[in-house]
Amino acid sequence: MTERVDFYVLDREDARQRMIVACRLAEKAYLRDLRAVLLADTAGDAEALDALLWTFADPSFVPHGLVVDGAAADPAAPVQLTADAARAPAADVLVNLCDRVPEGFERYARIAEIVDAEPGRRERARARYKTYRDHSLVVETHRLHDGTEP
Repeated sequence: MTERVDFYVLDREDARQRMIVACRLAEKAYLRDLRAVLLADTAGDAEALDALLWTFADPSFVPHGLVVDGAAADPAAPVQLTADAARAPAADVLVNLCDRVPEGFERYARIAEIVDAEPGRRERARARYKTYRDHSLVVETHRLHDGTEP
């Protein structure tokens, strides 16, 4: 059951920065011995996250697996990347990079939503915020400025 939803709001429109924040959140989860799922809009976005997890920070290493075309990733990997919410594995944290409330979001104790300043994305994030609040979930907003860590 979901205990908390955190919205990380960037001060500018930057799709790559959204992915970097997702990588940082995945790294934090991994360092805390938590399992995480990064949910992308498309398989291409999931593959881009896969590549970025290798390079987003020099000293970092985040063991991860990519779920592509329904094929399961390495189940031992603490971070899983997918574009298919219905087939996403169980985890402690869901990092949602989609513009919709993920199917089965209730399975995750914590959800992280990452929003940049693109007007359409902000509007869709407001709708997700309302959905979570309507489910009586604790929803918090964190403003991230250039260089700010989540």
